[in-house]
Amino acid sequence: MTSSDRLDATFAALADPTRRAILARLASGEASVNQLVEPFSMSQPAISKHLKVLEHAGLISRGRDAQRRPRRFEAKPFAEATEWLEKYRSIWAANFQRLDALLDQLKLHEGKPEGKKKVHPKR
Repeated sequence: MTSSDRLDATFAALADPTRRAILARLASGEASVNQLVEPFSMSQPAISKHLKVLEHAGLISRGRDAQRRPRRFEAKPFAEATEWLEKYRSIWAANFQRLDALLDQLKLHEGKPEGKKKVHPKR
């Protein structure tokens, strides 16, 4: 899988709130499928489909502990996504700085009293 494909898979997996909730749970430690099903009003097969998407993206991995197949959080794809996003942080920061400067100019302009207008008498 190319870097672009990995990013696509990561962001696609993160787009779903159920998958984000599963990742939040796994961030605190590994869990079995049955443990991951508990907080959701979904069937075990539905959760398993979400887990397959997360596994495909590399965001989780499947371990082996006797009869159990615990899932665990994998940080590497998050690091890759963060690195990609960081490239755009400087652009966003520059845009915000320009916006701040414009707002400061507008505030200064609003604070200046306008000169009295000369009223010419009618002749």
